[in-house]
Amino acid sequence: MRATIATSPARPDQPNEDFAAACATGAVLLDGAGLSGTTTKCVHGVAWYARHLGGALLAGLPDPDRPLPAVLADGIRETAALHADPCRLEDDPGTPSATVIMVRVAGARLEYLVLSDSVLLLVPAGAGAPVVITDNRADEVRGTARQQLDAMPGGTPEHAEALRRHVQSSWEYRNRPGGFWVAAADPSVADEAIVGDLPLGDVASVALLSDGASRIVDLFGLADWPAAAALLGHAGPDELIRRVRAAEDEDPRGARWPRGKAHDDATVAHCVELVATA
Repeated sequence: MRATIATSPARPDQPNEDFAAACATGAVLLDGAGLSGTTTKCVHGVAWYARHLGGALLAGLPDPDRPLPAVLADGIRETAALHADPCRLEDDPGTPSATVIMVRVAGARLEYLVLSDSVLLLVPAGAGAPVVITDNRADEVRGTARQQLDAMPGGTPEHAEALRRHVQSSWEYRNRPGGFWVAAADPSVADEAIVGDLPLGDVASVALLSDGASRIVDLFGLADWPAAAALLGHAGPDELIRRVRAAEDEDPRGARWPRGKAHDDATVAHCVELVATA
């Protein structure tokens, strides 16, 4: 497998809370998240969490006898143990969290796991449109607060207050039935991930995108998924992210494209030459 990875922080002076890495048989992508504007007992931060969990997942990925949910559960458990004291994660709504995508070549099949709203793009070997896999349960429960946020001009005190309300409205839904699921401190969320596999010969390439990169399609509408797959194929992840940044810079206050963050961390891992393992 050959992987090309590009990542860009929302701002040069801010830490990049995305993480992506690849090994010979697979790739992982995490989009870190915290409850912005809230107090937290965690002293480590979101970028720290994404890096440590991502490293643990990458270390567990090459063993084809370990199901991907088990790799994720073990990684969450290991990472939580690293900052259990003094962070008191079990009762802290501000505990750092992350979306997770994992893909792995296992024999003649491609296995995948998707937790939360990053995007997995599977490009078929033959004719046909790419298959898009993501978990939109977070969008389904954010409703009114999101509408209020989108109605406010970006960069204003009103927008900041609407963002605070939007974030707070997420507390009661995160990692509980009827809500949405992200990697945080509880390894049992691995059971809520979308998992699947398909014949490796059916897949020409795979792309893993954080939602800061997928907004080229699902927010800005500057491409559809076939066009995004074609762009990755001929120009690579750097060009996709460049176009995202150009759109963000064109509309800094969210007048054309209402959004919570004017700029967001953006990461793409593009995997080709998928070869069966022994």
